[in-house]
Amino acid sequence: MQVNDKCLVIIPTYNEKMNVEKMLGSLKELYPDISILIIDDNSPDGTAQVVEKCQSKLSNIHLIKREGKLGLGTAYITGFKWALQKDYQFIFEMDCDFSHDPKDIRRLLEAAQENDLVIGSRYIDGIRIINWPFHRLLLSYGASIYTRFITGLKILDVTGGFKCFKRSTLEAINLDRIFSNGYSFQVELNYKVWSLGLKLKEVPIIFTERRDGQSKMSGGIFKEAVWAVIMLRIRKTFNLLN
Repeated sequence: MQVNDKCLVIIPTYNEKMNVEKMLGSLKELYPDISILIIDDNSPDGTAQVVEKCQSKLSNIHLIKREGKLGLGTAYITGFKWALQKDYQFIFEMDCDFSHDPKDIRRLLEAAQENDLVIGSRYIDGIRIINWPFHRLLLSYGASIYTRFITGLKILDVTGGFKCFKRSTLEAINLDRIFSNGYSFQVELNYKVWSLGLKLKEVPIIFTERRDGQSKMSGGIFKEAVWAVIMLRIRKTFNLLN
């Protein structure tokens, strides 16, 4: 399937001035008809102003400016709800820092023709991560094993943030009942889709650590993820998940 105006890429930003113009340009060069929604959390570096400048030169660039740093999960929920108000049929999650290769969008879209959620996976067919220190790789892979053990999820990359949802998949999820906000948000989305009996597919990607800007990862994010996984299992046990 061709990447067209029925496809929306949602990109949350916070202090991505060094990357956002290049990312928008790369996406539009590869896929001229694609729509892009930037959700900026009042970046003090002027990210939103760069996006506004790009809007005057590139078509189908949309911007939602929020009042502060409200978190990854709430940014995506805002974007999902915005997408569902429109006529988009395929909705992507993607980072702004080029850790996700824009060229892989086409591969995710192809897999989404027969699956409800497609995940760009860093761990299927071997570990596919460039420029991560060993301790971070160990922590991430260990979190994947822990999550799969607790939840029963059958995917390897449970926290990956490069995804393609069918419209019907997002419509099936009660977005107002999502409680995670950090990187555990990705786990919760996967778990909800899987619990609904929908089809998940992992597509191998190469994940490259950001070159410009500052990483958003912190120890608090992983602590949140540990507790979120337990809460997901408890909610499913008591039929409170969806």
